Amino acid sequence: MPNQSNRPEFFSCANGDKAPLPFTNAEYERRLKKLRSIMATSDIPAVLFTSMHNIAYYSGFLYCSFGRPYGCVVTADRCTTISANIDGGQPWRRSFADNVIYTDWRRDNFWRAVASVTGPVRRLGIERDHLTLVHRDTLIEMLSAPDLVDISDGTMAARMVKSDEEIALIREGARIADLGGEAIHAAIRQDTSEIDVAMAGRDAMETEIARSFPDSELRDTWVWFQSGLNTDGAHNPVTSRKLEQGDILSLNTFPMISAYYTALERTLFLGEPDAESLRIWNANIAAHELGLSLIRPGATCSAICEELNRFFEAENLLQYRSFGYGHSFGVLSHHYGREAGLELREDIETVLQPGMVVSMEPMLWVPEGQSGAGGYREHDILVVGETAAENITGFPYGPEHNTIG
Repeated sequence: MPNQSNRPEFFSCANGDKAPLPFTNAEYERRLKKLRSIMATSDIPAVLFTSMHNIAYYSGFLYCSFGRPYGCVVTADRCTTISANIDGGQPWRRSFADNVIYTDWRRDNFWRAVASVTGPVRRLGIERDHLTLVHRDTLIEMLSAPDLVDISDGTMAARMVKSDEEIALIREGARIADLGGEAIHAAIRQDTSEIDVAMAGRDAMETEIARSFPDSELRDTWVWFQSGLNTDGAHNPVTSRKLEQGDILSLNTFPMISAYYTALERTLFLGEPDAESLRIWNANIAAHELGLSLIRPGATCSAICEELNRFFEAENLLQYRSFGYGHSFGVLSHHYGREAGLELREDIETVLQPGMVVSMEPMLWVPEGQSGAGGYREHDILVVGETAAENITGFPYGPEHNTIG
């Protein structure tokens, strides 16, 4: 066996120059200043982030786990990502932070690297909603059993109000989502498969992201284009099913720019919908428009839900409602991230305030075998301002534009 004694458990290597990040240094400093205020209030000398969304939010680095742990340690004067040796110098280049690389030569080198940055701390901030039981137990053993303080709610609340720089990026995402929608709309025809239509939308968005953000990493942009029975779930994967005349269709574009998620979702029909399908579609559109009018500063998430529920109940459609009426935007995707405190649901009492960015996306799901079967949904993005909300989605909705052929 080769001698492992001279191989490092962790090390630092500034390999190459720092890459341009999606936000200015001042923006990352603003985020860290707010975080350190939260830490000071709760007497937390160090925080260990382990989620993709918080690490990306505070450092700019979005990791690819592939079964390995990653972290970001924030103290009173440092922000340091902890990354696996398999990624080389990319985590350092693609972050505002310092970086420590851990090696695979010895089990738990990740935690040794973390300890090298935190030092001996009596209290450590963690994300309770992300840290696994196995990692929690190892943390307690390797870091001399500090008191663990959950910081996930505080950081989520901080992320929910966007800066001007974030809103500018989200606007670009909404614009690019519309371009993906146009490419999908143009690709829809009988006997074309879901995957072929989806690729048209994805390619259009990735091409535009590369043009508009030449310094960004190109990753994770995707499309869910669903037809017929496959429209019943909002997150159903694309299939190779071929489109048939009379199909209900669901267009969903998701451009990802430096870990920031935006979306466009629309109901369409290939050919004229039958009378009941048209009734349900129009009712969902009416709910969508009502919801758009309800999003304003001072409104509560739960109150918006109650109003929309009353509308659907009056239309005898409430039993077909599928999920909450909207959610926040920012550092999130189908792989990671969620700002559960800013979802338009009955159990969320959050008050909308300027700087928040939310969707309005009512969905009705009528099961197969019933008249008007399928999934109906529309989705726009709104930026909450001082006195009203601005809709930054431009792609048309409704039968006039989205009945094809």
